[in-house]
Amino acid sequence: MVARGEMARFWSLESLQMGMFAADGGTESSALADDNGSEEDYSYEELCQTGPRYRQPGGEQLAINELISDGTMVYAEALWDHVTMDDQELGFKAGDVIRVLEASNKDWWWGRNEDKEAWFPASFVRLRVNQEELPENCGSIQDEEQDADISKHRQKIAENKDQMRTNVIQEIMNTERVYIKHLKDICEGYIRQCRKHTGMFTTAQLSTIFGNIEDIYKFQRKFLKDLEKQYNKEEPHLSEIGSCFLYHQEGFAIYSEYCNNHPSACVELSNLMKQGKYRHFFEACRLLQQMIDIAIDGFLLTPVQKICKYPLQLAELLKYTTQEHSDYNDIKAAYEAMKNVACLINERKRRLESIDKIARWQVSIVDWEGADVLARSSELIHSGELTKMLKQGKSQQRTFFLFDHQLVFCKKDLLRRDILYYKGRIDMDEMELVDAEDGKDKDFNISVKNAFKIINRATDEVHFFCAKKQEDKKRWMEACENERRRVQEDKEMGMEISENQKKQAMQNARKSRHGKIKGVSYNGCPMPPPHQSLHPIHQRHITVPTSIPQQQVFALAEPKRKPSLWHTINKFTPFKK
Repeated sequence: MVARGEMARFWSLESLQMGMFAADGGTESSALADDNGSEEDYSYEELCQTGPRYRQPGGEQLAINELISDGTMVYAEALWDHVTMDDQELGFKAGDVIRVLEASNKDWWWGRNEDKEAWFPASFVRLRVNQEELPENCGSIQDEEQDADISKHRQKIAENKDQMRTNVIQEIMNTERVYIKHLKDICEGYIRQCRKHTGMFTTAQLSTIFGNIEDIYKFQRKFLKDLEKQYNKEEPHLSEIGSCFLYHQEGFAIYSEYCNNHPSACVELSNLMKQGKYRHFFEACRLLQQMIDIAIDGFLLTPVQKICKYPLQLAELLKYTTQEHSDYNDIKAAYEAMKNVACLINERKRRLESIDKIARWQVSIVDWEGADVLARSSELIHSGELTKMLKQGKSQQRTFFLFDHQLVFCKKDLLRRDILYYKGRIDMDEMELVDAEDGKDKDFNISVKNAFKIINRATDEVHFFCAKKQEDKKRWMEACENERRRVQEDKEMGMEISENQKKQAMQNARKSRHGKIKGVSYNGCPMPPPHQSLHPIHQRHITVPTSIPQQQVFALAEPKRKPSLWHTINKFTPFKK
């Protein structure tokens, strides 16, 4: 017998769901589509059979709590960063693993991350499909006479690994089918009914609320059809689905527009929901379409959540796919591809938030001249004070703001140092950065220290700057080089912000400046109602947090770029109202 190398007991969410449903007298079949993968044949009853968590909201939490009470360890992976200053909440980064200690509340779960236990938002995590790890090796077997047992044990490990891969494959397939049902419900249950009621909704309102979700629905139907072709119903662990993700990877970029629009959708929907007739209308749509008991804003969040889940699902699938498996290379490439898709969406999301701040900054500048900053730029790269040297031996103390493509400089008000006056800008696209040695400069005939030049390659025009410290000079020169690199990266990535989005950002900034819209951020999502107090099993705090964090797209990997620099210039400009 194997003394200490015994296989650890494991369970999967899929087996849990099917087991629960079978206990209720239902079928255990999870096949929801025909051979060509058409979701049009899915019935509401068939989708219910996928698992009770989709049929009865809250059922999954009850099942999880049952497992926890039995002593089973339940783990979840973070979809997004959760940044909090509240001691009662658990902070984490995307990809972190959290042990779930209680899940009786649908919005907030109690869990442990490293050494801390606290509340965390349930919508920010995805439960692992396989909840217990396989042992790394069989080195605990000590007796050489146990060769037969070792062979059986290794066979069991292989079988269990196949089962774990089956669990992940089935989760991907089942969640994809259910996701198609949600998209279909949104398009047919909500959008179609809204278009019939022209007196309640304008075309612009519907475009804001639903974005391009109909295009996403069409794309996902094709994607699921290809997945079904690659799915091995008899032996799911042999399924080769990696090629589907690779074939459709460019198509997933369609989510960028939806995710960027989602905060505006939240604001528009929130304004409508203040009126009873809209609340009743959307609830009637939900009941007519036989949709599960989730509010419309929950359905509209599903595409944002879905694009973040793909890399995590593929990462778990890769973990249980051996290198000898025919799907290994495609799964590995698909994981990288979907991670890049999610990162690009996150970067575009970050840029949208950035242009909002840039717009608010510009309207705070006195005597602004020429085109808006957003006409060419979408990100602040560096800022600070420099001395601008002139050939007449004069100098000017200015505050500089380096954006992609341009360098803007302003003058501080003599009395109110938080007010800035526009003084000019430099086009960075034709510029060359040149280091200047300490001492007398032969071109300007002046002695300088901590200096550098920016020279126009086309006209030979020279801009001469001095920093207060050597460290400041180094940071500025690195920032200028970084600006050129980012411009090139944006070109390669196809990073563009639409003219309409730039125009909207400037309009909002000017309205906000004149007090017409107070306290509205880019996110704009209203604060949800407070939850009732709970008393968890593993109690350290007696109440759940009083609000749900904004459910947005966050980075799925370590950010390539440094954090925003806007906190460094707040003291120079009147951003805060």
